[in-house]
Formats: sequence, structure tokens, C-alpha cells
Amino acid sequence: MKSENTGMGTALLRGALVLSCAVALAGCGTVRGWFGGGDEEPSATEPMPLQDFTQSASVKRIWSTGVGKGERRIGARQGPAIANGRVYAAGLSDGVRALDLQSGQTLWHYDSDLRLAGTPGVGEGLVVVGSLEGKVVALDAESGTERWSAQLGNEVIAAPAVGQGLVVVRSNDGRLTAFDAGSGAERWFWTQELPTLTVRGNDAPTIGPGYLFVGNDDGTVIALSLADGQPIWQQQVGMPDGRTELERMADIDGSPVLDNITLYASSYRGQTMAIEAPSGRPRWVAERGGPGRLGEGFDRLVIADRDGTVWALDKNTGSSMWQQPALARRNLSSAAIHDNHAVVGDFEGYLHWLRMDNGELAARTRAGRHPIKGVPLVADGILVVQTVRGDLSAYRLQH
Repeated sequence: MKSENTGMGTALLRGALVLSCAVALAGCGTVRGWFGGGDEEPSATEPMPLQDFTQSASVKRIWSTGVGKGERRIGARQGPAIANGRVYAAGLSDGVRALDLQSGQTLWHYDSDLRLAGTPGVGEGLVVVGSLEGKVVALDAESGTERWSAQLGNEVIAAPAVGQGLVVVRSNDGRLTAFDAGSGAERWFWTQELPTLTVRGNDAPTIGPGYLFVGNDDGTVIALSLADGQPIWQQQVGMPDGRTELERMADIDGSPVLDNITLYASSYRGQTMAIEAPSGRPRWVAERGGPGRLGEGFDRLVIADRDGTVWALDKNTGSSMWQQPALARRNLSSAAIHDNHAVVGDFEGYLHWLRMDNGELAARTRAGRHPIKGVPLVADGILVVQTVRGDLSAYRLQH
């Protein structure tokens, strides 16, 4: 398959690229001093140096592999998907791979010249990926053979949402397009006007029974009818106030988390909200939050704010249960929950395990020498992570 390079991926870089560059530069300071034995504390713009701590958990890497050229500086936050004992991962080159979760053995490889920058979506027997050219490709999850494809008008870097007979794809121009999972026929679309300046990258919509929940770049969450894409309710999570476009950024770039009938969403502005999913009525609002996806534990949520402090919030009240500032300004990934620990990746390729009960650092390992921007995923006790270079690795906690 040859790439249809139409150049559409450049249309919405706008101010978002400016922000991505600013964030990247903020993470390039030399790590020295403070916990490294120097006399001076790091400045307010330098990444926090890694501090020594007594490990209370042991981590073992069980396999690692490459999945083609990674996203590098595209800002897509590309990561893997896991379903039915398999890991599905794409690279900017070299197509899509399915691997055995336990061993890392390649089960199939779909070769493509498309620049596949997004995280795969999995469901309905499909693996669905999008490209910087706006091409959407649906593969058979068992064999990797192509089932159907579609062309959109802008780049696709968010994971498609797959379920209830539909594949819903979010392109970077603010449009959601729903395709029939079996045939690839377009069923409906919905478009939102984007703010002038947004955080680069976004996450998949969340599918609920008859609903589609979408976090938007203007700080709202909207519920759409899965049947026809009509809006049901809209709720403001992050307030886009301020004198400048930069101050008004309120993106919800992590997938909303649905737990029974409660929906949780967090904003770049630093607010997290619990919403009654059927009605859209807020249950609580916390003045702690961040642009990434919330990690969901039994009784608490974990989020890294935009300054790199990791917070645990009570799921019932939104109150802060603990905070961990030791990873400040390290450009943290979204959090995953691995046994009784929260896990985040950073700009130097380190993974950090934090105890869920008190937030203390418990373990650390390095997945590679390149940043981790995609969401780490956990299934069957195994954590899988992908770096921006395309390195994929899996870890177990030793007991």
C-alpha cells in the first residue's frame, strides 16, 4: 500500500506546535544539583533531578521490541492497545504489529507506507489505525488482513473508539466520524469548532451504553447519541479564562473515564470533574487536574498535572489524598495503575512506580533513552509502554 501524501496533516498544527515546542524546550535543561549532590536547587524551569529512594517494589522487564520508526517530535502521544492477550502497536513507518502479551512474540505484521502516528483502537474483531494523511485502516484483529479503509480530511492521531457496531474516529480538525464496524460505511459525523490555541494531541472518545463521551479542546465534555451523533448534554470542566490564548487553554486531552454511571474528566486548566453520565449533572469538582488521562484505582484517581506533580483524588469526593512533587517538570505521561501502584513515564524514558496508598516512590526503571508520551497500559498484571522512538517493552512487578 502506498501513502497518499496530501499534506493535510499540516492544517491544524497552528499554535499547538508552538506549545509543543515550548514544552519540549522546558524539558531540556541539564539535570544537575540538588538530589544529585550539588549545592543549588534546580530552577523553576529545569526538570527535577531524579532523587534516590529506597525501593519498596521490584520491577522486571519481560520483553522488548521495536515497532518501526516512532513518532519522535510529532506530539501524537502514540501508545499501544491491549485486548484478548495481545498487544497491538503501530509505528510511523513499518505498519502495525500484533504481539503476544506474555512473550512479546510477533503474531502478525501489517506492512504499510502510511505514516501511522496514532494509537490503535481495538474492538468488534478489528484493529483500527489512523494516519497523518487522514487515512483510516481497519484490520482483522486475528489475522491482520485489511477489512476496509476510509479517507478523512485531516490527520488522525487519536485512537479510534470501537464498540457497539461502530468505529468512531477523531481527526485533528475537531470532527468525529462514525463508521459501520462491519462495512466501513459512514454513519454520521459531528464537528466542534476548535480554539485558536490548543495542546497538541488528543485521546479517544469513550463509548458507553448508547452514548459517546468526548473531551474537547475548549474544556467541555459532550455526550453524543451513539445512534446518530446528536448532542445529549454538554458540561464545562475546565474554564478557558484569561487575557491571552495561552492562558485560556483548557483542553481535555485524556479520554474521559467511565465507571458505572459516573464519568471522570480532567482539564489542562487543572480541574477534574465527576459527572453523572446519563444526565450530565456534576457530582464534584476538584481544583487538581491535568491534560492527560486519569488513572483509575479502586477508590481513587491519579493524574499528573501540567507541572509534573502527581495527585491522587478520592473518587467519591474529589478531595486530594496525596501529592508527589518529586517528578516536577519531567513532562510526565498519563498515569496507569499497576497492582497497588500508579505508573508514569517521563521525558528521559524512565518509568516511575508510586505507591497508591501514600504516593511514595516505590520503583524506577528505564524503558529507553527517548521520551514516553503515550499512556502506559496494564493487562493481566503486565505493564506495556511505547517510547517516541518506537521501542515497546513490558514489565511485571515482582512480589
